Amino acid sequence: MIGCTEFIPAYSELFKTLHRRGGPDAVKAFWDYLSEAFLTNLRDLVAERGLRGCWDYWSHTLNEEAADFTMELDEEANLFRIAMHRCPSKGMLLSARHLEPYPDYCRHCDALYRKVLEPLGYEYAIDLTRCDQAACTLTVRRRSTAPKGPPPCTQP
Repeated sequence: MIGCTEFIPAYSELFKTLHRRGGPDAVKAFWDYLSEAFLTNLRDLVAERGLRGCWDYWSHTLNEEAADFTMELDEEANLFRIAMHRCPSKGMLLSARHLEPYPDYCRHCDALYRKVLEPLGYEYAIDLTRCDQAACTLTVRRRSTAPKGPPPCTQP
């Protein structure tokens, strides 16, 4: 059986093709489609279990991808956080000598997950400033307890 990481170069190339043919809006439209069509499991878990649903979802998916990460769940503070120390997807793309990764590859996480979580009443923030190191930080809070501050997405 082919593992999920075997498709990473193909995803990057698809994003580049969509961008060439229709610009960044075409890529965003594809990410929106993926979010709506394939992340119902995340949506259902969070709708049922709140932030613990985030924990359940990413515990499974990140371990399946063999990511190097730390997760934090503080239900009293309404906080869920992932510190991605080494993303296997971006890490693979950065180490590939035969292809140039899609420049905004890491933004797909922002697009996919924000579209699921915000309508459920959560603030979704992602710090993508360390994408060149295959690292990022993702934070989810209940909207009512979200601190005021910088915009929810920091881009490199």
